[in-house]
Amino acid sequence: MEPSIFVDFHLPNAPTWFYFSLLLAVSLFARFARPLSLRNLDLLTLFLFGPGFLILQEAHARAGRGDPGAGRQLVLGYAWLLAASAYWFARSVLDLALVRRPAAGPNLTTAGMVCLGLALFVGQASVAVRRTADPAEGARVGARPAPLEKVQDTAAAVVSRAPTEAVARATGDDLRFWGERTLCMVCHAAVVVGLLMIGVRHFQDRVAGIGMGTLYLLVPYTAFDVGRQLHHVWPTAFTVWAVYFYRRPGAAGWLLGLAAGTSLFPLVLFPLWVGFYARRGAGRFAGSFVSALVASVLATAAVLWWDGRPGFGLSAALNLPGWQPWGVATAESLWTGVRAAYRLPVFVLFVAFLAGVTVWPSPKNLSHLIALSAALLVGVQFWHADRGGMYVLWYLPLLLLVVFRPNLAAAEPPAAEPGGGVMAKLAVVVLRQFRPARPDPPKELAV
Repeated sequence: MEPSIFVDFHLPNAPTWFYFSLLLAVSLFARFARPLSLRNLDLLTLFLFGPGFLILQEAHARAGRGDPGAGRQLVLGYAWLLAASAYWFARSVLDLALVRRPAAGPNLTTAGMVCLGLALFVGQASVAVRRTADPAEGARVGARPAPLEKVQDTAAAVVSRAPTEAVARATGDDLRFWGERTLCMVCHAAVVVGLLMIGVRHFQDRVAGIGMGTLYLLVPYTAFDVGRQLHHVWPTAFTVWAVYFYRRPGAAGWLLGLAAGTSLFPLVLFPLWVGFYARRGAGRFAGSFVSALVASVLATAAVLWWDGRPGFGLSAALNLPGWQPWGVATAESLWTGVRAAYRLPVFVLFVAFLAGVTVWPSPKNLSHLIALSAALLVGVQFWHADRGGMYVLWYLPLLLLVVFRPNLAAAEPPAAEPGGGVMAKLAVVVLRQFRPARPDPPKELAV
């Protein structure tokens, strides 16, 4: 039985969606009374990555036809993406000096924004669960980490136990397809809800939270990758919620540690966040981060060993060519075939920047944490040799927080409580063991 024409829903092709989403975003969020405002510039430059994605899409299509000019177009596409990344790297660093941020609401009522956001999510979910015969749409960007492969396999195994006729007829590929697409849309929903909660709780602006969630679904990069880039949005969801729980160092450490244990790149945020919590919960954050990182890595390694595939760990992940700035890049990127002598200095500059922002500025507030986290994840793109520049979803929610944030000078880590640290509590427990016992008070004489 053929599906009904009423459920044959397709998003527009990539160029149409790029132009349509740009016009709609400008109509909803631009400040027409102040055309030269920073908000308008941020809104337009959020779409700066779009032409790079379109150039790469055309280059892959030309390569499939055997066109000899496809290689030059690939270089142009990655150069465009890295140029856009350089702009947002500079914009994120500049945000440290922008203290006064006047509130600017969207040009639509709150109810209208909610309706639009829900419609965008439902439409993209409909596309995510639709099988496509276009091989370009099924292509993945970058190598998928082993933990996410196990998450997808586990989801497929859970679905396979459902006592339904449809599941009984499904193949292993069908179950993996549904497991991947479902998990991906759940992660997108988690990012949207996280942005909303940050707007309500920390920005004290419900409209800003709704606007960030709607714009996240509206920018073309979410639609380009919807349903098939689980390894992009999975760690991003944990990172967004770590920002939400920034007042709880233990919870933030667990969330960021889980993100780093399932995908390698959130590890670069660890020094910055430790510097953010300096003398105000750094020990709790570091302990939780390491515990979650070790637990996720060991759990994945144990499952892979049980399946007869040993050898997974951080050492194996670090041995991937894309993460080795001292080797020759073999994956598709701007660095393909380039000697390591040219890429290694970029990595050294990144490490120097990471060391600098760990200690400066001090003390840090939430606006510093958001902007510098975005800058670090953007900075990875410059030396990552596996399609570096295409991982916009790693830091897109952080860029939205940078654009919409109010004045957060007072949003600092929780003040350290006297005797509230781990070492202080341990010292109290030890001292109690050596404290001499007090004599029992004399009993009252019975009358």
